Amino acid sequence: MRASLLALVACTAFATAATAQAQKTYGPGASDTEIKLGQTVAYSGPGSAYSMVGRMSVAYFKMLNDTKGGVNGRKINLLSVDDAYSPPKTVEGTRKLVESDQVLALVNSMGTASQTSVQKYLNGKKVPQVFFYASSPNLHDSATTPWTVPFSFAYDIEGSIYGKYLVEAKPNAKIGVLYQNDDVGKSYMRGFRKALGAKQSNIVKEVSQEMSDPTVDSQILQLQASGAEVLVAFTSNKAQAQAIRKAAAIGWKPFYIVPYVSSSISGVLTPAGLDNSVGLVSSYWFKTPSDPTWNNDKAMQEYLAFFKKYLPNDDPGDTTSVYTYMGAQLTALVLERCGDNLTRENFLKQVQGLKDIELGMLLPGMKINFRADDYYPIRQARLAQFDGKSWKPMTELITIER
Repeated sequence: MRASLLALVACTAFATAATAQAQKTYGPGASDTEIKLGQTVAYSGPGSAYSMVGRMSVAYFKMLNDTKGGVNGRKINLLSVDDAYSPPKTVEGTRKLVESDQVLALVNSMGTASQTSVQKYLNGKKVPQVFFYASSPNLHDSATTPWTVPFSFAYDIEGSIYGKYLVEAKPNAKIGVLYQNDDVGKSYMRGFRKALGAKQSNIVKEVSQEMSDPTVDSQILQLQASGAEVLVAFTSNKAQAQAIRKAAAIGWKPFYIVPYVSSSISGVLTPAGLDNSVGLVSSYWFKTPSDPTWNNDKAMQEYLAFFKKYLPNDDPGDTTSVYTYMGAQLTALVLERCGDNLTRENFLKQVQGLKDIELGMLLPGMKINFRADDYYPIRQARLAQFDGKSWKPMTELITIER
């Protein structure tokens, strides 16, 4: 009888273990011990000013592995590939990550043109392409490309916020616009024009710039000559710093708006000259380390402590790092919610199900919301003005409705 009882216990234990094992469902890149993720980042080339996206991503997952053993007992292995801000290299690197390295998902990548270049491929392969540092309306298309889910302040939404503000605050001002001649700049312009509405006639001059242009000096001179009282510059870091310096050099002091992607104090304003940058206006939807408002904020203190330990040679004032930090937090949350069902399909399902998510580095009152039919998680921001040391709030939250 004793032998029979022991046999029954053994069988029950075996059956329980077998059932638990059967409940685990793994797709590419997942196992009992590891979750393999991929990303493409411009560590070199014309977009290398945003290489913090890669360094932050790697550092965050290293921290999770060190302090928590990864997610649900599985170490996170992030394969971060340099694409030099070149779409052909993005395609090459992404194919390797998917077909050779067999990653579960692409996370926290960067570059609008780069991410657009692999969007169709990844959707065809049904590989999640999520929480990247890039945005355009085409990258938010939940109906056509459901496997592409950004975590971003869409360029057209941000452009609309500036347009909405100017209609209310400066309804008769003459406006000059400098924009990057690609999907990034054109997306900003679509939103900006839409929000201006009948006030589009206030735009007295538009000039474009190419990423490869050595300077934007001639564009700034054209805009000054137009008589514009407001300058809106939808450009990336290098061109923005050049534009700020040139405007100061010629003594032109318009009401100057810069997008949040090129508002970094360390990455743009310091190279442009902090004195030259006084008065600049930009948007923000998360806490910035340079703002003393958050000196005693718990989430900011945790962020800075993490940064000091895992990125000791970088500047925590780079706003790119805060954005990427939150993208990595969302990735970890999604993996946690996946549990033992680590398939690409469940990963996407968990992303689409993120509702009312509060991240410590978001502005108070803001929440992240995704729906399967709406990939615009952020539709509001404040405007702030640079005083030579930090960005100071100048408006309450401005919301763009769906």
